[in-house]
Order: sequence, then structure tokens, then C-alpha cells
Amino acid sequence: MLPPRSPKLNGAVERAQRTHTEEFYELRSFDTWTVAGLNREARAWERVYNTVRPHQALGYLTPLQFLRGLIATSAPRAP
Repeated sequence: MLPPRSPKLNGAVERAQRTHTEEFYELRSFDTWTVAGLNREARAWERVYNTVRPHQALGYLTPLQFLRGLIATSAPRAP
């Protein structure tokens, strides 16, 4: 197990945590939310993060676009 806030050991995870904190947790007030409400919001954020929001590390593609590109380039071709 890595210690928290260890960017030199686990930079990708630390960067993702920062993004989630800045773009999800800090923009919402959870004082009166139920667990079901929080889960609904988290699923909606996950959908945006993976299908709408471009990622610099992926050449400004969304993770879904990047994955589809990988699949398209690695699919076997008919002879």
C-alpha cells in the first residue's frame, strides 16, 4: 500500500484524485444528501468524466473515444 499524496510513487492516481476533488467534490454540497443521492451524482459525474470530458493525457480525447480508437486499431482484419 502506498502512502497518501505520493505523486512520485503513483502520479496517475494522484492526478485523477485531484481532478475528482476539484471538479466533483468541491462543486457540490453534500450536507443534506442521502447515500442514494450521492451515488446518483457520482454515477452522473463518472459518465461525464468518461464520455464528455476530454483528457490531456489522451490527446484531448475522452476515455471512451480513446478506447474505441484502441479497439479499432487492434481488431483483426479480414484476409
